[in-house]
Amino acid sequence: MARFLVVALLFLLSFIMYLDRAAISTAKDLVSADLSLSNERMGMAFALGYAIAQIPAGFLADRFGPRLALAGVVIAWSVFTSLTGMVRGFWALAAVRFLFGIAEAGAFPGSARAFFNWLPSQEHGRANGVIFSGSRLGAALSFPILAWLMESVGWRPAFLLLGAPGIAWAAIWLAWFRDRPAAGPVLSAPAPASEDLPFTSVFRSRGMLLAMFQYFAGNFTFFICLSWMLPYLMEHYRLPRERAAWYSMAVLLVGATAQWVAGYLVDALYRSRFRAFSRRLPAMTGFLIAAAGLIAMNTMTTSLGAVICFTIATFGAEMTISPSWAYCIDIGGRKSGAVSGSMNMIGNLGSFVSASVFPVFYRWTGSAAAYFGAAAALNLASVAIWFAMRSPQLDRDGNRDHITR
Repeated sequence: MARFLVVALLFLLSFIMYLDRAAISTAKDLVSADLSLSNERMGMAFALGYAIAQIPAGFLADRFGPRLALAGVVIAWSVFTSLTGMVRGFWALAAVRFLFGIAEAGAFPGSARAFFNWLPSQEHGRANGVIFSGSRLGAALSFPILAWLMESVGWRPAFLLLGAPGIAWAAIWLAWFRDRPAAGPVLSAPAPASEDLPFTSVFRSRGMLLAMFQYFAGNFTFFICLSWMLPYLMEHYRLPRERAAWYSMAVLLVGATAQWVAGYLVDALYRSRFRAFSRRLPAMTGFLIAAAGLIAMNTMTTSLGAVICFTIATFGAEMTISPSWAYCIDIGGRKSGAVSGSMNMIGNLGSFVSASVFPVFYRWTGSAAAYFGAAAALNLASVAIWFAMRSPQLDRDGNRDHITR
């Protein structure tokens, strides 16, 4: 029951995190009109702050434990969410969104460390699938909820109100969660050799470099659906905000189902005689599906066709996330926070590039074809990357030895 509550609370954290993050996408045209900003300037600050803070945030979770680390970052990003509604110019907005990104950077590395402390390996796939599905549900529901809220009260009051759920979550987390189960350490896999090496050696390892590249590709693909899909549908297909918001929500809801599919597939393969493929097969399948959706995108002439292709690409990209984070826990062990943060740092540089490059390509060429082609190529390369990735050898019967935390 306690493990279930840990996963449930982290699911809720992820939901709130992406509700707050996706709000700026819903408000893009309102904010840019009010503050006289260009699309390129709107997309950069958060992604850069989020990317560069990943490793420090992971170290904090490993050093001080996920209880304090996660409560601290949620309180911080909630404050910066509210402050977004108070800015009066570009530099103030850029500073707040940059700091908001730094604060949110600790969420998933801290969750990875909590999973290492509380869950056995055969549950890592589902647990990661559950929390990342929360992020997609938060992002999906943010489109219609915030579109309605901003139409009702304006974008500034909407951001002020969004800070409250995170503060409430942090209070509950601090009151209930402890860094380790009261009954003692969970059954855990043999400690990976990386735990005895300096972190810089882990960062330079072949497996870590491969994990970083493929996560860059996945984020490059997904972030367009989070940051630019709604305004792209509104501008390119002349859709009204409400209809574009519902389309965007539908795409992200389908992406949430991919998290569950991949998570259960990871754990099912782990418990079978195909354990060596428990991380690789779901990820390779996902990247193939994503590439197919992106290639088809360039042939679409209707908004419905584009939404279907967005959905296919998003489903595939989402399938790669659970195995990626399970892989980082495999090779990271007690350094899971910092190792997963390293992968997420490079992955979110992909988000930064995507957020920055998409409007430039679209303005220069009049279409998004160049972007979709580049993203498809990255996805196909990642299929080969995953074929070469290996998790540490685990014992045959799926049990884990006790590890002193």
